[in-house]
Amino acid sequence: MSLTSNSLPANLAKIVERFQRHTDPKKRYEQLLWYAKKLDAMPEEGKIPENKVHGCTSQVYITADLREGKIWYQGDSDAQLVKGLVALLIQGLNGLSPAEILALTPDFIEATGLQVSLTPSRANGFYNIFNLMKKKALEFQLNEGVLS
Repeated sequence: MSLTSNSLPANLAKIVERFQRHTDPKKRYEQLLWYAKKLDAMPEEGKIPENKVHGCTSQVYITADLREGKIWYQGDSDAQLVKGLVALLIQGLNGLSPAEILALTPDFIEATGLQVSLTPSRANGFYNIFNLMKKKALEFQLNEGVLS
């Protein structure tokens, strides 16, 4: 199944298009490392068990805040390529509503061409990171329902 960038939120579509420009897997890795370098530092107090991504061989943490109905993530990893995946997801998902995030499926990674370059453990890590981000979005959505 081919994923079109019009079915994705604008920031995520831009990221997919950037990766699609590179046919060489090495260039895609370089793009991923570029995202890792651009990732804002995550405060140490966010690196607690409930923010840890389970099922990753590297240490990965994701936090989420809800401001004015939009989610803002922060994250970090001790592995540069995984940190690039974290940064890609954060840049692609930040500023979306919980419902928009919950509507996304992880197939957009196929459109980037990265999945063919990722080791099985890194690909699994990507899905675990994405799933934790969706879980945090679901928690916000459920809490909004309680508050309204």
